[in-house]
Amino acid sequence: MVLTEEDKARVRASWVPVSKNAELYGAETLTRLFSAHPTTKTYFPHFDLSPGSHDLKAHGKKVIDALTEAVNNLDDVAGALSKLSDLHAQKLRVDPVNFKLLGQCLEVTIAAHNGGPLKPEVILSLDKFLDLASKLLVSRYR
Repeated sequence: MVLTEEDKARVRASWVPVSKNAELYGAETLTRLFSAHPTTKTYFPHFDLSPGSHDLKAHGKKVIDALTEAVNNLDDVAGALSKLSDLHAQKLRVDPVNFKLLGQCLEVTIAAHNGGPLKPEVILSLDKFLDLASKLLVSRYR
């Protein structure tokens, strides 16, 4: 999926509060993910998965920071996510469907902090970006 210049501008603009509050957005996204899709918890047996836990905040920040790196490199998202893709495919062996689920939960978190539904064009741009990120993260699985 190709991100247009308009998509890139919308993603960058909507990402500002996310990157400034990485721990908060990340922890809330993971809480939503684990609540809505309990099977995703299997990758974190050593974590305290209670909402607001240190583990969720720390890992959530890592997730948001990685995606922030991708947002900062929208012309080379593949390069920005390359090492992370290798890690998840070769070492962690995360089920690829989980990346899509994470993206959906992140969009809900962004909307919740936006005061309600996002504009359709923003949703479309975020969908395109998160879909691209998800596809790139699973590209090393083949």
